[in-house]
Amino acid sequence: MPELVERIDIDAPPERVWAALTDWESQGEWMLATDVETVGGPAQGLHGRLAARTGLPLPGGRRIGVLDTMIITKWEPPRLVEVQHTGRLIRGPGIFEIHPRGDGSTFVWTERLYLPYGYLGVVGWFLVRPFALLGIRRSLKRFAAVAARG
Repeated sequence: MPELVERIDIDAPPERVWAALTDWESQGEWMLATDVETVGGPAQGLHGRLAARTGLPLPGGRRIGVLDTMIITKWEPPRLVEVQHTGRLIRGPGIFEIHPRGDGSTFVWTERLYLPYGYLGVVGWFLVRPFALLGIRRSLKRFAAVAARG
């Protein structure tokens, strides 16, 4: 199972980082080429549902790309939220951890992926991984700026 782990220090206390992270519908501000919405009501606790669409923008504000559906499986404010990706292509746990660091925080983003399509999925991941890492790293820098300004 492939795993991506990226971290960034943020000049904000854990509570502010948590608030920015769990403002799901504002994630498009910092997550590259992604729009997120809650499904079936607020997603501020266990079993909350989210849907993220990552891809190219179309006229009218929609995106063509990958739909990533998720269910919140762990909710421990202000330090941990875990989601289970439940889509066709993106499956497995996504873990967001916030650790106190002096006057600020360290944010750790982990993705553990269950690759579809057997050997073809492994080859596809080999090709996609560098772009996924680039996108996550750029998104983390943007997230740090959003969380720091509160």
